[in-house]
Amino acid sequence: MSTINFKISDAELEVMRILWWEKQAVSFSDIRTELSDTVGWEKSTIATLLRRLQKKGAISIQEKEIHYYAPNITKEDYIMFRKRSLIDKLYDGSTKNFVAALCQNGELTEADIDELKMYYRMGEENK
Repeated sequence: MSTINFKISDAELEVMRILWWEKQAVSFSDIRTELSDTVGWEKSTIATLLRRLQKKGAISIQEKEIHYYAPNITKEDYIMFRKRSLIDKLYDGSTKNFVAALCQNGELTEADIDELKMYYRMGEENK
């Protein structure tokens, strides 16, 4: 897992989703087409987001005949970073307290809890 120490804004996350989905370097033109169609952003907005992501180290630019953009971090690593950050910030680093809060607030049904127990048992068997 790579070490991530930065947050990605919601707007930047839209760009990252495209890069993670494609699984290869993506041209500015392709990114622009996708974001123009889905969220209506202009060329300058997209260019700004790409510059921010590059400055953070989240993406790199491959210069060929045109610029191609590729993620430097995986979606899974970023999710793990944000999950850990949330648990550290709101639950003093206790995953147990986080899960307990979900159970107490009724956000997990009995079926959800049973399914989680099954996954836990399967993980224990594979150790």
